[in-house]
Amino acid sequence: MRVLVTGGAGFIGSNIVDALLAAGHSVCVVDDLNEYGGGKREHVSPDARFDVVDIRDGEQLSRVFSNFRPEIVCHQAAQTSVARSARMPGFDASVNVDGMVNVLDACVTNEVEKIIFASTAATYGTVDTLPTTETTPQRPLSPYGMTKLLGEQYLTFYAREHGLKYTILRYGNVFGPRQNPFGEGGVVAIFTGKFVSKQPVQINSDGEQSRDFAYVGDVARANMLSLERGENEAYVIGTGKKTTVNEIYRALVHITGFEAPIVIGPNRPSEARENYCNPAKAKEQLGWHAEVDLLAGLEATLAYNAKVLAAKT
Repeated sequence: MRVLVTGGAGFIGSNIVDALLAAGHSVCVVDDLNEYGGGKREHVSPDARFDVVDIRDGEQLSRVFSNFRPEIVCHQAAQTSVARSARMPGFDASVNVDGMVNVLDACVTNEVEKIIFASTAATYGTVDTLPTTETTPQRPLSPYGMTKLLGEQYLTFYAREHGLKYTILRYGNVFGPRQNPFGEGGVVAIFTGKFVSKQPVQINSDGEQSRDFAYVGDVARANMLSLERGENEAYVIGTGKKTTVNEIYRALVHITGFEAPIVIGPNRPSEARENYCNPAKAKEQLGWHAEVDLLAGLEATLAYNAKVLAAKT
């Protein structure tokens, strides 16, 4: 298949690109290498075509589509930080809404068969009952969750209006190699970066906030399975287990033998207190389930971040 991956130089996107190439697909990467997006040129395999394009630039994006003529689009490009979305809601909307509409228009114009959309458990917000499923009411607390939910709604509109097929994957907290350990992204990336550099870590509030932590290799596999399955459906993608921030910290202490000093940070009202999912629908319809456990994923992430740190020193 000819697959175009937006955000394909980023953390999740580049892992998906590698999986696509390994399976023999022809891949085009679209990424603007913006500092907020986390895309890095070195993440992109030389076996993939690479166009440095901002998805907010509809004209340039359209040219890439018309040249590559993708059959499938895997839409990973996004503003992904909950904290940044609260500080910069306009920027968040410009990427996650305006950019996505450009992608969808390019799909329709170039007769793309299907789009796979990276959504998020942040669309749920604070829920009445856990674990979340695909039918749990979506009441996002952050602009990030709001724009991702709007993206899902645009997909259903384009499906009705233009016949564009889609699969929605609502990721839990994805972690693993290539996630930026020096930014404000996932807690695992930040913590592992601090552990390998022997620095204090910040734990906000009491540290009992919990999430469903999914390893990036498993998430890439969910995208691979969605190439030919899950038409016009949404799936929660996670392990089915909740893990607290404190448990992440203790696991890293156990693995490394280093007890990083803790700095207590503020509570973040735009983030839900806890969330984890029941991925039974993904198992039944996509044939997907998480295979990498937390400790194995943390070890792989630590090893990767140790290499990143060594390269910087």
